[in-house]
Amino acid sequence: MAEATNDNITLIGMPGAGKSTLGVVLAKKLGYRFVDTDLLIQESEGMLLSEILEQRGVEGFIACENELLANLSCARHVIATGGSAVYGGDAVANLRALGTVVFLDLGLDEITRRLQPDLLDRGVVIHQGSTLEDLYEERHPLYARAADLTVKLDGLSTLESVERLTAKLAPYL
Repeated sequence: MAEATNDNITLIGMPGAGKSTLGVVLAKKLGYRFVDTDLLIQESEGMLLSEILEQRGVEGFIACENELLANLSCARHVIATGGSAVYGGDAVANLRALGTVVFLDLGLDEITRRLQPDLLDRGVVIHQGSTLEDLYEERHPLYARAADLTVKLDGLSTLESVERLTAKLAPYL
C-alpha cells in the first residue's frame, strides 16, 4: 500500500451497517482506492473470519485484528473495517491518525433485519450467550467515541446513503 497519509476515510459500525458496500461506492465517487480490512485479516491468516474465531476465540481474533489495523498504512483509501475494530485501542489510534473515522449509525431494528439469520456465518465477533441487542448496546458507545463523524443511515438506499456520506464528509475532504 501507499505511504500513509491522513487523507483516508475509515468506516466503522455494526455488522450489517454497510461498511463494505458503501465503502466501494464511496471510493469510486471520490476517486479513492478501497480496502476491506476483514479481507486483509483473512488473507494474512489464511482462513475465513469464522474459522479464526473458531480456532482462536473472540480475544484471539480481536488481538489479530488490532495488530493488523494498528500497522495499516495507506493513502487516499476508503477503509471498511470489521465491526469489532473498535475493541483495539492501537487500531483505533492508527485509524484516527490515517484520516477521518466515520460511524455508519443504524438502529438496532435495521441491523437485526439485515443480519438475520446469518449472524454467525458472517464471522461476527460476539461472546457466547450474547444477543445482537447486547452487542449493539456494548458497541454503540465505542463507535461514537472512536468516530470523527456520525452519519445516521436508517431507511436509506445505498445511493442515498452515499449521497448523505459525501455531503457530511465535504468539510473533511
